[in-house]
Amino acid sequence: MDAHKQLTIGLFGFGVVGEGLYRVLQQTPSLKASIKRVCIKHPDKKRNAPAELFTDDKELLLNDADINVIVEVIDDSNAAFDIVSAAMRNGKAVVSASKKMIAEHLPEILDLQLQTGESFLYEAAACASIPVIRNLEEYYDNDLLHSMKAIVNGSTNFILTRMFEDKLEFKDALLLAQQLGFAESNPKLDVEGYDANNKWALLLTHAYGIAEHPANLAFNGIQNIQAGDAAVAMEKHFEIKLVAQAKKLVNGKVAAFVIPQFVKADDPLSFVKNEYNGVVIESGFADKQFFYGKGAGSFPTASAVLSDLSALRYHYKYEYKKLYHHTPHELTNDFYVRVYLSFDDLKNIPHEKFEWIEEWHAQEARKYLVGVIHFNELRNNSWWKENNTSLILWTEPIIEDVELRKLKKKSLELAGII
Repeated sequence: MDAHKQLTIGLFGFGVVGEGLYRVLQQTPSLKASIKRVCIKHPDKKRNAPAELFTDDKELLLNDADINVIVEVIDDSNAAFDIVSAAMRNGKAVVSASKKMIAEHLPEILDLQLQTGESFLYEAAACASIPVIRNLEEYYDNDLLHSMKAIVNGSTNFILTRMFEDKLEFKDALLLAQQLGFAESNPKLDVEGYDANNKWALLLTHAYGIAEHPANLAFNGIQNIQAGDAAVAMEKHFEIKLVAQAKKLVNGKVAAFVIPQFVKADDPLSFVKNEYNGVVIESGFADKQFFYGKGAGSFPTASAVLSDLSALRYHYKYEYKKLYHHTPHELTNDFYVRVYLSFDDLKNIPHEKFEWIEEWHAQEARKYLVGVIHFNELRNNSWWKENNTSLILWTEPIIEDVELRKLKKKSLELAGII
């Protein structure tokens, strides 16, 4: 495609994002992009667009020679993958916002791009209005990328903000999020961490060349966080955020997970409130950089789709430099983490698995401890998600072997043992 070529779009889905894109395109005539046909499940439903645009026959879009771009913004990940595959094989570029589909089918999608030579862009699939994928692709050499941590789910961030600022219990904050449209009627994908984990899986590919199925990453959501946990955090001048984190260790391997975490008041992520997203990237010579913006909603997500459409006019495609042109990094679970754990009954906690316990508070109705544990214990077991147990990572939670030995020695010295 060249900069003067008309983009003729076949759009799948006309929900919040699809309708947002339709509106945004009406306001950006300079892009020379128009929607020819929209495929939806119920074409007879009344919509804020001409009835002749709509069909329930996907073949009318996939086999139309005039349509040179397919935009896919539906919530059925299997159907989305079928649409993407057919479109690319039919010589059409594709723009998608379906993080679950991309995360679960990334190896097949990479193969399709190599086979067909077509562009497949998905800036809208992670952090909506924040151009994080394009920046990771173009700007950061992975040998210099030390770490990346982010708030990538607006629904959970809204709930946690309200728990802190309005002192709400989790269930009341969730209800408020649903009433305001920030959480789905079935909020499981958001509150239990699935959505954030899918986004993180695909961002790891662009950051470190790690193409890992999301099921292989350790993650949890905020469903077990209690008002009492928020009170402990406030007492220590921390906030609680659902943080996606990746860090290159001394051995060159990468630690990565999505787990609630205590965040200090001076951490850039502590400024990310309500439905906003934020990404902090730390690299060799640029130090820390902070990206901030709306992570959900009609127009913010449509703006990311629009950015991808604009890039298609310049033949843009992801090169996956960290995967194809560097030696891809390897994921590891061989490190330790400092955690806060609150629970009802110690018998549900394998406390003997901890390297050591730094704090122990048994007098409250809700007991809690702070200790250091090997990450494999969390990766391979689920006790920390069960029996009303709440696990929150400490600030800067990752502890490597060398550091662990120093800390152990110090704790023994303080105890007067050596």
